[in-house]
Amino acid sequence: MNPHSEIPSPLLSVIVPMYNAGKSFQAFIESALAQTLQSLEIIIVNDGSTDESAEMAHRYAAQYAHIQVIDQQNGGVSRARNAGLAIARGQYVTFPDADDTLYPDMYRKLVEMAGQDDLDVAQCNAERIFWGDDNARTLIPTDRLRSTGVLSGAEWLGKALSTNRYLHVVWLGIYRRELIQQLNLLFEPGLHHQDIPWTTELMLNARRVRYTEEVLYRYYVHDQSISNQKRTGMRNVEYQRHYLKIARMLDEINQRYRHKVNIAPAVYRQVTKEALTVCHSIRREPDAEARQAIIADVFATKTPGIMLRNTRGAQQWYQLLLWLIRIWRWRQK
Repeated sequence: MNPHSEIPSPLLSVIVPMYNAGKSFQAFIESALAQTLQSLEIIIVNDGSTDESAEMAHRYAAQYAHIQVIDQQNGGVSRARNAGLAIARGQYVTFPDADDTLYPDMYRKLVEMAGQDDLDVAQCNAERIFWGDDNARTLIPTDRLRSTGVLSGAEWLGKALSTNRYLHVVWLGIYRRELIQQLNLLFEPGLHHQDIPWTTELMLNARRVRYTEEVLYRYYVHDQSISNQKRTGMRNVEYQRHYLKIARMLDEINQRYRHKVNIAPAVYRQVTKEALTVCHSIRREPDAEARQAIIADVFATKTPGIMLRNTRGAQQWYQLLLWLIRIWRWRQK
């Protein structure tokens, strides 16, 4: 029998994918244990860690009844989050990273927001800090995005994306588990930045969302993070395929929901924006063979048509047409 099964269902399930978090994990788990919200469970998904973080996680689980560990072979953050979702029992779920830290009142404040306004999603602001630098910077500037009242998920997503400072990261909020189950919404295995399509589809289905500008999460940026690694050659080709897939997934989401909810122009623009990052990578790629491989992928995935379908506004139209002309010229016949 699972000893955790006899514990009453909590308000919040904290699902933590963990792979070789190292010494950073201790700071994270101590911040999770310091939460002033009492009704929560912590599910650590050990994704094949080979360092001390795995042993540390099991040690904490043996000491605290509301912590449990799932051990699995390394399969990536999406599979780890999906494994946590499969056993989560909370009314809401959240997905912090194992090398970040939480403010003590983070989950109490978000759960109180959700309870007061019957929210599907409650989100907060965060601060970003680079390793080796003690200066924390607000992740979403308050001059761009302030606290909101209750909005539909589609309204909130359009408002947030229009600031050009919003990040699709699941650790910024808590999410009603029942809604996730109704949608059968899982994270895409093997996809970098899988938060982007996941949060987009969830928001287009969320009835009630609220955001607070209060900083409640500390996000650490280091050289080993996926988005900060420098890639050239075939490694870059493989990486850009993730953005092409994200653009396709976002386009499919927009097409699926465009007759069900009012999708804001900014939500369409994000599709082209993601695809344009691939265009910029072509210009920066020093290897000619890799450049041609990326260009071939752009056309093979019909990405120009996806961008044309989702572009909104004169400025983005100008950017798109400029890049399509460049890529067509660079393409080897």
